[in-house]
Amino acid sequence: MLNKIKYVVFFIAWFFLLSCNGGKSEKISRDKNDRATNDQLMEINRLLIKKDQLKIQNYISRAGWKMTETETGLWYEILEQGDGPLVVSGTVVVLNYTLALMEGKVCYSSDRLGPKEFLVGKGNVEAGLEQGVLLLREGAKARFVLPPHLAYGLPGDGNKIPARAILVYNVELVSVTRP
Repeated sequence: MLNKIKYVVFFIAWFFLLSCNGGKSEKISRDKNDRATNDQLMEINRLLIKKDQLKIQNYISRAGWKMTETETGLWYEILEQGDGPLVVSGTVVVLNYTLALMEGKVCYSSDRLGPKEFLVGKGNVEAGLEQGVLLLREGAKARFVLPPHLAYGLPGDGNKIPARAILVYNVELVSVTRP
């Protein structure tokens, strides 16, 4: 009887160890698959960003604009220097603007919708617009070209901006204030 109990306990322990190890192997396999998928998505993203950069460079060249690219991929040209306060995180900015697709179709503008007002640093607007206004002083006029990853990305805005759209902002920085 004691031998039977030993065998049963041994069998249960052996079964328990195998089931625990099997879960570990499955998790390791899943982690490898997740990493491989993530690596593939990262590579696709790099290729899309590179393709967007080339489109933007060609567009800027054809337009004859003298723009500068930031490390994040935002293109900007300060058309008129402002002489007011510099935009910093935590300030409220008010912009007159025109937002168009790279092909020229105007999607939104302050002429129709009124000035755009937002608190810098809160992420309530396109990342590229926020990065661009941080380069300006009150009174400045500038042009920004936003690649999709700094604008509305893969889905677009669900209204006037299509998926993966490259956007052109023309802005006039009307005011910069502390909240």
